[in-house]
Amino acid sequence: MKGVVLAAGKGERLRPLTDDRPKVVLKVANKPLINYVLENLDPFVDEFIIIVRYKREKIIETLGDEFNGKPITYVEQLPGNGTAKAIESAKEHVGNEEFIVVNGDIYFEEEAIKELISTFRREKSDAALVVKHFEDLSHFGKIKTEGTLVTKVLEKPGNIPGYANLGIYAFKSSVFDFIAQTELSKRGEYEITDTLNLLIEAGKKVVYAVYEGYWNDIGRPWNLLELNEYLLKNKLKHEIRGTVEEGAVIVPPVEIGEGTVVKSGSYIIGPVKIGKNSRIGPNCFIRPHTSIGDNCHVGNAVEVKNSIIMDHSNAPHLNYVGDSIIGENTNLGAGTITANLRHDRGNIKVEIKGRLEDSGRHKLGAIIGHNVKTGINVSIYPGRKIGSGSLIGPGVVVDRNVPPRTLVIIKQETLVKEL
Repeated sequence: MKGVVLAAGKGERLRPLTDDRPKVVLKVANKPLINYVLENLDPFVDEFIIIVRYKREKIIETLGDEFNGKPITYVEQLPGNGTAKAIESAKEHVGNEEFIVVNGDIYFEEEAIKELISTFRREKSDAALVVKHFEDLSHFGKIKTEGTLVTKVLEKPGNIPGYANLGIYAFKSSVFDFIAQTELSKRGEYEITDTLNLLIEAGKKVVYAVYEGYWNDIGRPWNLLELNEYLLKNKLKHEIRGTVEEGAVIVPPVEIGEGTVVKSGSYIIGPVKIGKNSRIGPNCFIRPHTSIGDNCHVGNAVEVKNSIIMDHSNAPHLNYVGDSIIGENTNLGAGTITANLRHDRGNIKVEIKGRLEDSGRHKLGAIIGHNVKTGINVSIYPGRKIGSGSLIGPGVVVDRNVPPRTLVIIKQETLVKEL
């Protein structure tokens, strides 16, 4: 059985983290999102077919030609947008076999695939999908059911309870005939949910498998923080492979990679994950639910809490990083502070594709892209985004989003006077 992973999207809602890479390669708990997808598909498939388009070279660089000894085939998505068009791209590689399809930007666990395949084969169905019950379907399509059958896939029905489609499917190859009949949706995309309705209308058997485990659709920056917290709480093993100097305090569980040095005076409260060849301390405070990547530096008088710091990034002096995401190759100047709480303690709103969205969090710091540099004493408001490649000058208060590759400075005259 082949596993088809949809990974062609740009991830617009995750900018600036996706300014120069697809979202499926973003690291959470120091591992690319797509690796979690492949790990949980791995026991059930003999080959991976990955549908790519945007910055495809980044995905190929991340995964290579195989995963756990099983071959990976990369397929460019056909012209047009939407999940149905993405799945159609795999037609020649799937042939006449049954196959699994998974959105590459979601997190799920092995049990979801196990339930899917069991239901698909037991019911001798033409298609099956994984569903989960939510009390509020405002952000999901609703699955109408009758017994074991799916009778209709509906658009977002509003704030009502019900089964939601999780983006995990099993199909017979006959689905490609129905994809060919699928028309453009109102959103201008070819959507697999419309294909499922065509299958149902034609009398084909579409069934559902109920999944009760953890699932997350990584569509917005704060979803990365949610998943990071879940993984550190539930999957982390206490393991020290690096060096911890005398005078440093480690409160388990903490994972420290090879070549990393934790200097005296550092205080780390798990769950925390630190990658390889990083320098931690001296005299820093790393609080729970923080992941720090490879080749990073968290230095003197720095506090990091509930944050993601990606590879090759530094918070070296007098910094506070709270509920924030910092991309790769980014350096915070001395005294750079991320604010993470409004004075009125209200939920933090973040601009997503030109519109303010409620994150649902009353603590959310900065979302900083890749290859960013900040000067000394920079202050960043809650929920603000700094685009990749930007330079923020000394003393700047970042009270609005900064586009990619932007220089932000305070213009002021310097008075030089002889005393």
